[in-house]
Amino acid sequence: MNTSYNIDKKGYYGKFGGAYIPEMLFPNVEELRNSYLDIMSEPAFQQEFHDLLRDYVGRPSPLYFAKRLSEKYNTKIYLKREDLNHTGAHKVNNTIGQILVAKRLGKKRIIAETGAGQHGVATATVCALMGIECIVYMGEIDIARQAPNVARMKMLGATVVPATSGSKTLKDATNEAIRDWINNPVDTHYIIGSVVGPHPYPDMVARFQSVISEEMKKQLREKEGRELPDYVIACVGGGSNAAGAFYHFLDQKEVGLIAVEAAGKGIYSGESAATSALGKDGIIHGSRTLLMQSDDGQITEPYSISAGLDYPGVGPLHAHLYDSGRGEFISISDDEAMKAGLELCKLEGIIPAIESSHALAVFKTRQFQPDDVVILNLSGRGDKDLNTYINYFDL
Repeated sequence: MNTSYNIDKKGYYGKFGGAYIPEMLFPNVEELRNSYLDIMSEPAFQQEFHDLLRDYVGRPSPLYFAKRLSEKYNTKIYLKREDLNHTGAHKVNNTIGQILVAKRLGKKRIIAETGAGQHGVATATVCALMGIECIVYMGEIDIARQAPNVARMKMLGATVVPATSGSKTLKDATNEAIRDWINNPVDTHYIIGSVVGPHPYPDMVARFQSVISEEMKKQLREKEGRELPDYVIACVGGGSNAAGAFYHFLDQKEVGLIAVEAAGKGIYSGESAATSALGKDGIIHGSRTLLMQSDDGQITEPYSISAGLDYPGVGPLHAHLYDSGRGEFISISDDEAMKAGLELCKLEGIIPAIESSHALAVFKTRQFQPDDVVILNLSGRGDKDLNTYINYFDL
């Protein structure tokens, strides 16, 4: 039996994944599939990628022992500080990698989708760095609730195009980006921001984000004299930060992998994004995965107070981790997440993104042992969410 939780040769994690795409997109996706692993393994590519991660992004990001948080919950909690990356989140690990792939494929134009705006900012940043045209699609609702990130994208030279259909959030921005790609197949590369979409995107994005867990192992060896934590916790929308945090532990069964989804106003409230609890097998954005849908297969509109978790599916890797039992999935409500975010501010002096606040809320709902080593991937900082925090707590 194959015990690997990584992708197979056909682009599947178990029964999830693949490339379900319109014929018009086949040449683009096939070009990428045939070349991404060769490009990524070139020594010159690796050198440029790691130089930029070190000198431009500021990696490695610290692994911080959260002393007061650990005391409160009576376990050893480490925070992987992705919030300290240039642009304020983990997203830039992937955009640096993909812009280098796009350049080697001779692409002259970059498109992207964004929910919370962090991926849009990270894409606009690398396009400015490389002097390449950038168009970012973003749901109209997300544009309103993530105004600082919209301004940052524009300052970086990107064109921000509102998605005005459906729920006017991440799903709809992705639809618009795919439409653009169909219309501009030759000169355009689509930088997908999460481990979603047709093969090879879930695998390519996971590989670029795997620098997170690679660093965790080295840093934990220094701090605890061991490479493997007992648990790794990360929030999951599409799931790129979780994929990066889990990557080097997927086949290490002794490491518990905890994925945290947005329950919104309650899992069964009708206003939720808890895909593992509510999802059924389906196809979205070119990939077979777990998907929130009605009995007749219509995609259910997701809801979360966090723009980055407001997605009706999860990436196929996470669908497989859930389906196989390798991952433990926990759903956290808006209220639980917001309180956990504020708690981190007051205990550790760190303002987290609301996405990561969902992961932090796990300590209230799940017991860990005093000698457990728990790493929580703090995937982004809270600057972009200040208005949401202000309004929620009447600050």
